[in-house]
Amino acid sequence: SSSTLDKRNFLLLFLYLLVHIDLSLVRFITTELTRGYFLEHNEAKYTERRERVYTCLRIPKELEKLMTFGFFLCLDAFLYVFTLLPLRVILALLRLLTLPCCGLSGSRLLQPAQVCDVLKGFIMVLCYSMMSYVDYAMMYHLIRGQSVIKLYIIYNMLEVADRLFSSFGQDILDALYWTATEPKEKKRAHIGVIPHFFMAVLYVFLHAILIMVQATTLNVAFNSHNKSLLTIMMSNNFVEIKGSVFKKFEKNNLFQMSNSDIKERFTNYILLLIVCLRNMEQFSWNPDHLWVLFPDVLMVIASEVAVDIVKHAFITKFNDISADVYGEYRASLAFDLVSSRQKNAYTDYSDSVSRRMGFIPLPLALLLIRVVTSSVKIQGSLSFMCVLLFYMGMITLKVLNSIVLLGTSCVFVKEANMEEKLFDPPPSAVSNKGGVLQVSDNSQPTIITESSAPAFPKSDSDTFLTTPDEEDDDKIINANTGLEGDSLKNRTPKKDLLEIDRFTICGNRID
Repeated sequence: SSSTLDKRNFLLLFLYLLVHIDLSLVRFITTELTRGYFLEHNEAKYTERRERVYTCLRIPKELEKLMTFGFFLCLDAFLYVFTLLPLRVILALLRLLTLPCCGLSGSRLLQPAQVCDVLKGFIMVLCYSMMSYVDYAMMYHLIRGQSVIKLYIIYNMLEVADRLFSSFGQDILDALYWTATEPKEKKRAHIGVIPHFFMAVLYVFLHAILIMVQATTLNVAFNSHNKSLLTIMMSNNFVEIKGSVFKKFEKNNLFQMSNSDIKERFTNYILLLIVCLRNMEQFSWNPDHLWVLFPDVLMVIASEVAVDIVKHAFITKFNDISADVYGEYRASLAFDLVSSRQKNAYTDYSDSVSRRMGFIPLPLALLLIRVVTSSVKIQGSLSFMCVLLFYMGMITLKVLNSIVLLGTSCVFVKEANMEEKLFDPPPSAVSNKGGVLQVSDNSQPTIITESSAPAFPKSDSDTFLTTPDEEDDDKIINANTGLEGDSLKNRTPKKDLLEIDRFTICGNRID
């Protein structure tokens, strides 16, 4: 019948389709199991990916080398305030006292460097006398009475304010130094030394108060029972990764951020030292209490190191920057140190570190002196002898650190083939296209035009102006590297690392 025939045809069709589908499925599975591919056909791509992995693995070592070198640079500038600066101020004051007896031998009562030292000494004395009226205990209890969320917001605001203070503070100090030492025959275009001096005193005092509030907030976090505030503050470091790794960075921008990280890490170490001193004082200097503080201190340091490593590893990966760039950064910092030790140096080393990294040691040193003098009571001749021995030990540490740093810096400069730049005349500033401001041996600046002398590279960190024009910038790079024509176009950064002198770290400016 027709119905039987239709059923048989349908069954045959079903069997036919089933056989063919089964054969296709078998062939597909067989193909998927046996097919091959050749990675060597895309060798360049896979080699690049492997190099990225190796770069990420090298970042911790290279970054910590830079951080360690930068830490001792900051330590050298920080110890200078406690050791050599008081002695230099005393020598300058003795010169002022003995001049009436010896007669004036020159046009200046004091050399420019001595004037700057005396100004720093007066700033420290005035600010310390003002800091003595600040009650640390009242500030501690006032901050401790706030809620956790409010303290977290306060701490973040303090970090931003610290960066803003650092970026503008060195300008205030530089303006004071130049106003006080500017040649008299030049046309005056400033408000006077005394207003600049009071501006500097106000800045150092306010910055020291800000750091004190930072240290107090951290101390409250250490002494909280559940450690929730400390955990929240440490987790804030990882938010920094989100704000950095997905931005476009070039070598110069990464150098600025590296300097910022060095300064931030050193400042955090000093804050931890202040917190430990305050806690040890409250527990009558019981050594056992150090073991109570040790886990929290270790957590703060470990989180800071971990965040820096992860941040730099992904920034170098996303922006295709080699790990060797940290060696260039180290050589640039070493060049600053070596050039500041020359006879024709036109800046103090501590000021060079301040301009390069944004680390200003005066407010931090002022706060540490305030905390130490309030925590340690000096009574009797034996205590004064201990203070004298401690001061001699600090001088020994400063001298030893300076010697080791200078020797290491010479090695870095030699490895980077930067010796020739040390013999270039140091310009103090590149003015308009009309000329270059050059400092002579007697510290009297003279103007030379471009036609009479070549444009010298800005080889130090004291350049007071912003980025030069493109034509001037090409001349600077050409003078530094000897490259001409198309070779300049192949260079990714337009500026040499030695030209990055300004602290634009608070915004991570992208050119």
